[in-house]
Amino acid sequence: MSAEETARAHILITGKVQGVGFRAFAQYEGVNLGLTGWVSNVGYDEVECVVEGARPALEAFIESLRRGPRTGRVEHLGVEWLPASHEFTSLKIRASR
Repeated sequence: MSAEETARAHILITGKVQGVGFRAFAQYEGVNLGLTGWVSNVGYDEVECVVEGARPALEAFIESLRRGPRTGRVEHLGVEWLPASHEFTSLKIRASR
């Protein structure tokens, strides 16, 4: 895959990531990087993101998520790289599950 090809990143973040604006932070960062997909709270201490875009933008997004908002604390971040499906047109916050 060349640097300009699109990819999909399935990201799981755990820690103090709920009730601290983490989903809004992720959406803001992702939109600024031109990414599409979604972000959602999962359980009581996890945020899940599925985002697509250029690989360098995805890598910058992941680094932003590692830092997180100042009010949060990331304890673990895992990424699964997949081929892009091109199914998204924006980056949305999904309801908690």
